[in-house]
Amino acid sequence: MTPAAARRGVPGRGELSPAAWPIVQAVFLFSGFAALLYQMIWQRVLTLFGGADVYSVTLIVSAFMAGLGLGSLAGGHVADRLSLRRRLQAFALSELAVGGFGAVSVWILYDVLYARLGPVSLPAWATAAVLFGVLLWPTFFMGVSLPLLSRAFAESTSMASRRIASLYGWNTVGAALGSLLTVWVILRATDFRHATWIGAALNFGCALAALWLARGVGGPRDADAPVVAAIPGPPPPPAVLPLGVWIGLYALSGFIALSLEIVWFRLLGVILKSISFTFATLLALFLTGVGAGSLLGHRVAARVKNPARAFLVLQAAIPVYAALALAAFLFAAPRWGVLQPVWEYMAGYESIDIAAAVRSAQRFLLELGAVAPQAGRLTGLLVVLYAALPVFLVGPPTLMMGLSFAFLQRAIQTDLAGLGRRVGWLQAANIAGSTLGSIVTGVVLLDVLGTAFTLRLLVVFSVVFVVPALAGSSGRARGLAALAAAVVLAVALRAAPGAANLWARLHGARIEDIVFAEDGSGLSVIKHEGPASVVYVNGVGQSELPYGGFHTVLGALPVLIHPRPESVALIGLGSGETLFGAAGRPETSELHSIEIVAPQLETLVHLRAQRGYAGLKVLLDDGRIRHAFTDGRAFILKGGRKYDVIEADALRPASAYSGNLYSREYFDLLRRHLKPGGLAVTWDPTPRTRATVVSAFPYVLAFRALLVASETPIDWDPAIVRTRMREAFTDSFYRRGEVDIAALMADVLSQQPVVYGPSSDRSTTDINLDLFPRDEYLVGASFRPGQSAP
Repeated sequence: MTPAAARRGVPGRGELSPAAWPIVQAVFLFSGFAALLYQMIWQRVLTLFGGADVYSVTLIVSAFMAGLGLGSLAGGHVADRLSLRRRLQAFALSELAVGGFGAVSVWILYDVLYARLGPVSLPAWATAAVLFGVLLWPTFFMGVSLPLLSRAFAESTSMASRRIASLYGWNTVGAALGSLLTVWVILRATDFRHATWIGAALNFGCALAALWLARGVGGPRDADAPVVAAIPGPPPPPAVLPLGVWIGLYALSGFIALSLEIVWFRLLGVILKSISFTFATLLALFLTGVGAGSLLGHRVAARVKNPARAFLVLQAAIPVYAALALAAFLFAAPRWGVLQPVWEYMAGYESIDIAAAVRSAQRFLLELGAVAPQAGRLTGLLVVLYAALPVFLVGPPTLMMGLSFAFLQRAIQTDLAGLGRRVGWLQAANIAGSTLGSIVTGVVLLDVLGTAFTLRLLVVFSVVFVVPALAGSSGRARGLAALAAAVVLAVALRAAPGAANLWARLHGARIEDIVFAEDGSGLSVIKHEGPASVVYVNGVGQSELPYGGFHTVLGALPVLIHPRPESVALIGLGSGETLFGAAGRPETSELHSIEIVAPQLETLVHLRAQRGYAGLKVLLDDGRIRHAFTDGRAFILKGGRKYDVIEADALRPASAYSGNLYSREYFDLLRRHLKPGGLAVTWDPTPRTRATVVSAFPYVLAFRALLVASETPIDWDPAIVRTRMREAFTDSFYRRGEVDIAALMADVLSQQPVVYGPSSDRSTTDINLDLFPRDEYLVGASFRPGQSAP
């Protein structure tokens, strides 16, 4: 094809017509959509195998990204050796490989991996090896795709950077849509298994489109010959640095990006009081910013005289903006009237009623604002929490990430012969850095430094990009630029909040009114509110001290019903009140407290030194209690132990991963791990919860907001319970905690529970399942009044 023909848009024998380019963009968008649909579902299903704690989730994410990195490397090397037709065919095969796995993925991850290996307690390295092995096939072929298409549609070096940025941008925008729509739409309409079939259908459609495009590329001989000739284009600007240095810098860029993502998700999770929709929504925003930046960059990168320096400046600015934006929000939240609802929300106990907020937003749009003031406020709060505030904090940095990708491609794509390899190496390096950032920040830095100082460390990393950015400047200009950069970095470091100030502000409190601790597993804050101390975990209220409220009843009632509760397992710690309630029988020789957010115990220890609540002292001095900081379901599944009582403390059913503790399969698991006559206990927040428990157990007692279930008939006799409360050990135990157990239990004992037996109606299919956790995703919004945690 001649340059003149190229300018006229006439396809040659080994090229595609310009009209094919929009089809390619659409194909890569749908490919990205499918990839994130899979990630949302696979990550959720794999928590059943490995647990939902930070270490298991980090392993899952790392295994996913490792496959992407290997695929990028392989795709880059293969792309440079193939003709255009072969590249399109290879892309089609990669989509077929991903879609084929996707179609059977839930069977592999759940029916095989979880069902057969789930009960086995594997060391961390073995779990990592299993996850890597299982996810390698699909993620490898996902990683192959960008280098293949990048090389396929680059007829000149000047066009290469634009096409690569455009492909990356559309793929990332598709990924954002996949993340958002999977959780907000697809998983509210169907189960995990059928949802993956949607992804498989998209992959198969992308493959067919690529094969159709390949048919229009020249004749067989021409298509099969490697394409090495290139259309002349304007020479690229000098790359300034060797390729190896760029690879290292882009790896650091990935490290910072994933570290910031973790920091943002921790911060926004606390601000929003995270529910099951939060992670996917924030991830969609993150990806939208990156995709939009890349699409913008593919238009402007060619006009920038020094794209290498532009990349370096943008990378240096990303963590600086993150620190300054957070500082600005913390300053403005208690002072600006427009942010007053957000300030009050952060100080509050409950997370937003997302179903009610969405209904209010729908009414607001349909009636053009003619709604009740309360509904209007709820709509406004939803918009600020899930749109305006995240966009302010996350939008500009992610936009800069996408822009910098386009500038980097413009800087380093200097010849077509090695284009595929360069794309592959850069993507692999960025993914490797991202993987390292996920591991180091999620598992190490948050433990050692906490969120606040991790953010400051990322600001310091900006220096690595500032130094080479200044290298090409003249003496005087370099000095002025270095001074300006030093001032900006110093301001950002000074403005970034310390840990105490950060968590106090994000809970609407003063520093002197909180006790806090955090690590990779989460954040625990105890806020003093008058004589009471309220426990918040990741921003959401859990319970309070002193003891003597309904949580004491939740713990005490099951052990008072059981004739001899020698061993008790309790999932969830919170304020420790439910655990305290469960410890009041002399027959109980061991209590296993299983908590996924480890810092809760540390804050309780600090609180004891500050306020000395009697019940808390009794709890912390009780030598029968064994604390385990891990996923509760995984602990029961892998531990091989049987208990007299297993209880999950009051977990909101719309919380992330809550379906793991409200599903039919979870209650089946409890049934298998109970001793003869043992009791399974759960909070009863929704009609679906009760239906699920009744479907799993033949005998159920339904008290006020509490379900007690067993394989055998439950001997319910209020007189016997009262007698057990008067026993010397039990009476003394609760009195030492300054709890009048008889008065506290009077209301429960005065009411007859609803009794379910083998003959009770169990015909409903509207229950929670592992593969369709309906309450977690608000399917049908079946919450009845009083859904809040007690």
